[in-house]
Amino acid sequence: MNKTATRRAALLALAATWAGARAQAPAGPKPTLWPTRPLHIVVGFPAGSSPDITARTLAEPLSRALGQPVIVDNKVGAGGNIAAEFVARATDDHTIGLMINGNLTIARLINPRIHYDPLRDFAPIGLIGTSPLVLAAPIQSPGADARAFLQAARQAGDRWSYGTPGVGTVGHVGMELLKRRLRIAPVHVPYPGYPQVANAMIAGELQLALLPPSLAAAQARAGKLRALGVTARTRSTLVPEIPSLKEAGVDDFELEIWNAVAAPAGMPRAVVERLSTLFSEIVRTPDMRTRLFQQGWQAVGGSSEGLTLRMRSDAVTMGEVIRSARITAE
Repeated sequence: MNKTATRRAALLALAATWAGARAQAPAGPKPTLWPTRPLHIVVGFPAGSSPDITARTLAEPLSRALGQPVIVDNKVGAGGNIAAEFVARATDDHTIGLMINGNLTIARLINPRIHYDPLRDFAPIGLIGTSPLVLAAPIQSPGADARAFLQAARQAGDRWSYGTPGVGTVGHVGMELLKRRLRIAPVHVPYPGYPQVANAMIAGELQLALLPPSLAAAQARAGKLRALGVTARTRSTLVPEIPSLKEAGVDDFELEIWNAVAAPAGMPRAVVERLSTLFSEIVRTPDMRTRLFQQGWQAVGGSSEGLTLRMRSDAVTMGEVIRSARITAE
C-alpha cells in the first residue's frame, strides 16, 4: 500500500472513531417537559359564581391542549384575595389563578394588610373578558333621559344614595370616579351583592348604582329599573339597546370589570408565554367567544404584556380615586 492509500485509510478510521464517539456521547440535558402533572386553576369565589363558571369553561380546552387534567380549585374568601395570595405564594409551577380586576388592582390599594403585591408577585398571563357597567336608577327616578337625570342628581347633592356590592369593589371605586366627573354627591351604601343593590333600587331605597349589564338590562326590560348608560365610549355588544354614557354627555369616562389569568411571579417565563399563547388561542375561538358572551363577557384573549399594562393603568386610575375619596377596607 502506498503512502497516499495508507494516509487515506488512517483518516477514514479516525473519522469512523470520531463519529462513533459522537453517537455515544450524551446529547446534553433534555429540556424539561411541562406540565408533568395536573394544572390547577385557583378561583377565589364559590362554585356557580361568574369566575368559577369562566374557569371551568376554559379548563376543558386547556386540558386538551396541554395533555394533562386541569383542575379548578375554589378557595373562597375576602373577595377573592385569599385565592390570589395562594397563587402568589405557589412554587410548584402548576398553579395559576383566574382573578377579577379587584384582586389584580384595587385590593392592595384599599388594604395595605393584604400580603401580596399584584404588580410584584404575579406573572400576568392574559385578559379573558371585559364588560362595562351600567348606570341604573329606579323606574320612577326624575328626568326624561340620562342628561335630565344627571342634572337632578347634581341638584340632590348628598340627599341621594348609591349602592354597591361592597367597599372597594369596582362598583364602589367606579362610582366615586363618576361622581367627580359629573359633580354629583350621592352617599355610598354597601350591600352583600349586586342583586341586593338592584332590589334596593326597585324598592326606592337607592337612587342610582353601577350594575352588571345582564342584571341592568333584565330589570330594565321588566320595567323595574332604568338603564341610563353603559360606562364605555360606545355601546356594548352585550347590551346594544342601552346607550353609552358618552351619548348622555359624559366624556372621557370608561370603566370595565374584567377577569384575567395570572401565575406566580416565579413561574418560568417559557411556561408563562406558553400559557399566554394557549389562553389567547382558546378565548378567540368562535365557540369560546359565544360561551363567554353568554356569561356576560366580551372575549379578549390578550397577551401577557397587555395584561401587565392594564394592571398598571388601572392601578394608577383607581389609586387616585381611592386616595382622594379615602376609601379603606373595613
